[in-house]
Amino acid sequence: MKEDFKMEEKDIGTVSHENLVKDDEAVEKAIKEFGYNIYDLREYDYDLPEELIAQTPAKKRDESKLLVLDKNTGEWVDEPYFKNLLKYLKPGDVIVRNNTKVIPARLFGIKEETKAKVEVLLLRQLKEEGADVWECLVGNAKAVKLGTIIDFGEGKLKAICTEVLDEGLRHFRFEYKGIFMEVLDELGKMPLPPYIKSQVAPNDRYQTVYAKVEGSAAAPTAGFHFTEELFDKIKNMGIEVLDVTLHVGLGTFRPVKTDDIRQHHMHSEWFTMSQEVADKLNKAKEEGRRIIAVGTTSIRTLETVAHLNNGKFKGMSGDTALFIYPGFKWMAVDAFVTNFHLPKSTLVMLVSSFAGREHVLNAYKHAVEEKYRFFSFGDAMFIHE
Repeated sequence: MKEDFKMEEKDIGTVSHENLVKDDEAVEKAIKEFGYNIYDLREYDYDLPEELIAQTPAKKRDESKLLVLDKNTGEWVDEPYFKNLLKYLKPGDVIVRNNTKVIPARLFGIKEETKAKVEVLLLRQLKEEGADVWECLVGNAKAVKLGTIIDFGEGKLKAICTEVLDEGLRHFRFEYKGIFMEVLDELGKMPLPPYIKSQVAPNDRYQTVYAKVEGSAAAPTAGFHFTEELFDKIKNMGIEVLDVTLHVGLGTFRPVKTDDIRQHHMHSEWFTMSQEVADKLNKAKEEGRRIIAVGTTSIRTLETVAHLNNGKFKGMSGDTALFIYPGFKWMAVDAFVTNFHLPKSTLVMLVSSFAGREHVLNAYKHAVEEKYRFFSFGDAMFIHE
């Protein structure tokens, strides 16, 4: 039976914005241990020519390029095709992927009172407040106050603001006839990242081939490179493929706006792991087999569960605000597939925590020189020991 809980950053030993170290003692300690100030946002920056930001996916999912990085030595190998990942896998490995499905979460409506245009991005369903209540990010948020009613599709869908939060966030109760997801399919648009300039057709290219559980406002993009055929080959090697779910929201893609990363607030994202998956992962750990995560959202799910259970896995569901940056104690993941991430993002910090900032930024510099494609529709990395 799965256990429901809500996890805050402090529960797993990371530093939240609420319990900052006020003096320089932590900084001095970090510089001594790591050779740089791990809390300084500038340390996670790199130069990226705009033309390397991929605007469209690769013609074939598994024919994007792959940069393989050894986390211990910092040495890399350039693979012309992602499907060459098979060379780096071995029987007994366990691959864990996030089976969340992106919903058409971007809605354009008008305020009933003033007819002003309002854009709403659905982030996560607040099940504890009722099936039809969602946390949303609002464009022109100052215009949306408690009780504001927004109309979508000439009355097909209405949103009533039930709570006003900081940073453009609002809670809405939605009213509609029929089935909510069907109404959303009709009225909503795919919430593509802002650096992708046009809508992608068909929409299934902004989904993984194994997307199953509806609820994400963004895709777990490391999974874009896998095909059903590639998974068949992986399974035929004697490798288990397991699914967890984390609905991607603001916690994953919110930019860091504070110079001291300890002041960055990670928003919660809902996840679940079944007991069946937990049992298989525990068995793999006991037998010394590698757990390989597909993407940062799978990593955050695995590490959340492991940190809450003294390094073991357990069937559970809840909200995680886990912020992984250098100094984090890794308990669950032995290797992972990931894309190339935005400068100064929490995801660059996560990758740097695993493989070392110097190794990661050197690999990124090489990727720029070799004209790898970056971000959601870009090429992939495989980082291993």
